[in-house]
Amino acid sequence: MTETETVPADPGNHAADAAIHVEGVSKRYGTRQALDGVSLRVARGEFFGLLGPNGAGKTTLVEIMEGLRQADSGTVAVLGASPWPRNVALLPRLGVQTQSSAFFVRLTAHEHLATVAALYRADRAAVERTLEAVALTEQRDTRVEDLSGGQRQRLAIASALVHDPELIFLDEPTAALDPQARRDLWQVLRGLKEAGRTIVYTTHHLDEAEALCDRVAILVEGRIAALDSPRGLVGAVGSATSVLLPPERMTAAEAEAIEGVDRAVLSGGSLVLETRTSGKVMSALDALGGLDGVQTRSATLEDVYLRLTSAAESDGTQQTRTTPHTQNTEHQA
Repeated sequence: MTETETVPADPGNHAADAAIHVEGVSKRYGTRQALDGVSLRVARGEFFGLLGPNGAGKTTLVEIMEGLRQADSGTVAVLGASPWPRNVALLPRLGVQTQSSAFFVRLTAHEHLATVAALYRADRAAVERTLEAVALTEQRDTRVEDLSGGQRQRLAIASALVHDPELIFLDEPTAALDPQARRDLWQVLRGLKEAGRTIVYTTHHLDEAEALCDRVAILVEGRIAALDSPRGLVGAVGSATSVLLPPERMTAAEAEAIEGVDRAVLSGGSLVLETRTSGKVMSALDALGGLDGVQTRSATLEDVYLRLTSAAESDGTQQTRTTPHTQNTEHQA
């Protein structure tokens, strides 16, 4: 990626048509610039991811969107209204799940959710509907303290959904879950997406963002370093394809002599060939001894993320521009 300025996403969308419209938002804590002129739009019905290393400004940006914190400068519109000063009328339209969600642990899952629903004056039927939506119907009479970690995370999401909000903020909903529980929760999140919910989602799991999000913004040192669909970001990087083969097949020097191989290194028990012409390299390998044991790996969102964050570590002033490949549209339920 080249060193240029950030391009705001979706210049054709009007603020009134977006679930969230952030323009030129900055926030400073003492000498630290947490956010530096952030601009973005989230369409209604969009599953939007916020990525970035710790300290990049994700939490500050989300708290400003939620009306929990005031920006030093810039404008914010959430569902067509300003979230600050604390907009009480906006709160029932928002659902918020945090990493450290509080529970009534001595209550059952149903009782806990009914209590939350009552705070929002949601109807009693909403409790059953929401338990079913997050696949907790069978655990409705289980005390919260006896639920597994994955089930508690689903209950936290249910607590953010029970009052049928228009916009949902999910902060690391799969953090600390084992791989199976994380995949199970993916199905719940996909269900929310298919139902047309507008979701703002923060995560450190890059594979998760790539699988679930319509678009992602990568924050680096308080600025948006890249914003596009996961596929668009990967395509913009132009990363090489990696071809992995057993190390006994040839030496790194022999591999680099193959036309189309940019670099060959031993890594993770394989000889890894980096190439931008994978077809040509695969044909050469086939002619040299077949393709048994040969694997390929294309660039992923993680490659984009690591390139951006590594560049920031080596040069704090470096910023990257990624022009969106696709025009953002509202997703239909």
